[in-house]
Amino acid sequence: MKFAGSAILAATAATMALSAPAHAEAYKTTFVWLAPGQPGVFYEPVSPGEKARIAVFAMHPDGDYLRPGPTNTCERLAERGYRALCSNATSSKAGSVGDMNQDKVSLNVKAGVTWLRAQAQVQKIVLFGHSGGGAMMSSYQNIAENGLKACQGPEKQIKCSSALADMPPADGVMLIDASMGMPGSNLISIDPAVIDDEDGRKIDPALDMYNPANGFNPKGSKYSPEFTAKFFAGQRDRMLRLVAKAKAQIADIEAGKGHFTDDQPFVVAGAIPRENKLNAQDVRLLSHTKEAWPLLHSGGRITTEVVHTVRVPRSTASPTPLAANALVTTARNFLRTFSITPLQNYGYDETGFYGIDFASSYGTTYNAVTGITKPLLQMGFTGSYEYSFAEGARARAISKDKTLVYLEGAVHGFVPCKECAVAQGLPENAYGDTVKTLYDYIDTWLAKPGRF
Repeated sequence: MKFAGSAILAATAATMALSAPAHAEAYKTTFVWLAPGQPGVFYEPVSPGEKARIAVFAMHPDGDYLRPGPTNTCERLAERGYRALCSNATSSKAGSVGDMNQDKVSLNVKAGVTWLRAQAQVQKIVLFGHSGGGAMMSSYQNIAENGLKACQGPEKQIKCSSALADMPPADGVMLIDASMGMPGSNLISIDPAVIDDEDGRKIDPALDMYNPANGFNPKGSKYSPEFTAKFFAGQRDRMLRLVAKAKAQIADIEAGKGHFTDDQPFVVAGAIPRENKLNAQDVRLLSHTKEAWPLLHSGGRITTEVVHTVRVPRSTASPTPLAANALVTTARNFLRTFSITPLQNYGYDETGFYGIDFASSYGTTYNAVTGITKPLLQMGFTGSYEYSFAEGARARAISKDKTLVYLEGAVHGFVPCKECAVAQGLPENAYGDTVKTLYDYIDTWLAKPGRF
């Protein structure tokens, strides 16, 4: 459904026009409402060519994809001749993440794909998932291709809603510096030093990663193998306790013994799934790939090598005591969106993760790619804390047309990491225009004859 004449939309359009780049005349935009609380902007080349038959759909579970700017995916692809739809999911954009719901965001993706399928000029649809959007888009595609069996199996922590039946699949998926998804991210971000799940001030100093006695250093931490082993065991045990607690609360509700009749508030201190604890402070962890992969350099040059991170330590004071770092959700949504099953040997080293039952959640990238048969592009950014997830997902992907390439020097937000370059002894502009390099490569991948 299209809207025109609204004062709010007119003001927004004016703002976007004022901030649009000089080459904006290459495309036009249309505001669309995809579903209640889900606005979108449809980008179309002014002079459509062959590539315009492909539409890219970009969205994130809680990110703002309507904001114009140099990293706006739809702008960059429309400049290159593609149609593109950018939308905001119905989750809060305030950064709290607790209201994010795996089933609801899947239905948000469905709304976008359904709308694009109704556009006569669109012949192929490719999903664009960046960061947590990678798990959202890949989970959607897995369920769309395989039906409810992909999210209602006995191995899942909780079954998905039957509302996810009969979702239309896309024709391809791009996972751009994608995370493992909220379940895996929550596991690696949860603070095992927390003693009381609802009190961020009660900390076990022996498990506190911000304790200098354990290896913390604001200039770059180095944790011992003994501490990392204790830390990973603590994360595993805390996740398992939380899963058991959530299931017990749901059992009480279903037995008529709960505080509410449908669900239960669920608070987890020190558990916002964006912290990437340990590897963000000790960059020796998740520092290089296991195998050699294509590495994309400034200007489009590609080498094949074991890919090393160039990220710099992100060392700060502990955020655990802050209310903003507590996950505030519900028991059912914790199981649906934020939980996963760690195994006895859970942990990670310089090359990747081990000891995680990814099949226990339908909201992880690692699980989703096991059911996606359409063309799949994965990209990891070497200046980012998320870059290490791409290789693990690639190992599980079943698509016969799958591509993995790394982009040198880009941070998670696409732009070049100047401080990374300086830390490597290079000029701060050594990585060039990573945004252009990124979208030029995506253009080449999308336009490959016979792919779409």
